[in-house]
Amino acid sequence: MTITAYIFGIVSALLSLWLVIELLRRGRLRERHAVWWLGAGIFAVIAGIFPETVVWTAGLLGIEVPINLVFFVSLAVLVIVCLQHSAELTLLEARTRVLAERIALLELRERQNSGTGGSADDLTLGS
Repeated sequence: MTITAYIFGIVSALLSLWLVIELLRRGRLRERHAVWWLGAGIFAVIAGIFPETVVWTAGLLGIEVPINLVFFVSLAVLVIVCLQHSAELTLLEARTRVLAERIALLELRERQNSGTGGSADDLTLGS
C-alpha cells in the first residue's frame, strides 16, 4: 500500500466518523440510527490505521482476500440499517393510518354536533 493510499484511507475514515458525530451533535441524526454508522466509522478508522487487522481478521475467518471482508461488513451494516428503517417505516405508517382515522372520526363527530349533519361519505382530507 502506498503512503498516499494509507493517508487517504485514514482521512476518509476520520471524515466519515466526524460527519456522523456532527449530525448527532446538531440533532440531524438520532442516536439509535447512529449506532451502526458509528460502528462502521470506528471500524473504518481502525482498518485505516492498522490495515494488518483486516488481513488478520480475514485470515481468522478463512477469507482469502481481505477486501472481501471489508465489502461483507459494509454490506451487512447497510442491510441492518435498511431493515431498521423498514421496521420504523412500517410502524410510522400504521401510526399515521390510526391518526388519520381518529381525525376523520373527530371531524365527523364535530359536524354531527354542530348540526350540519354529514356522514362518513362527506369527509374529505383538508375540509
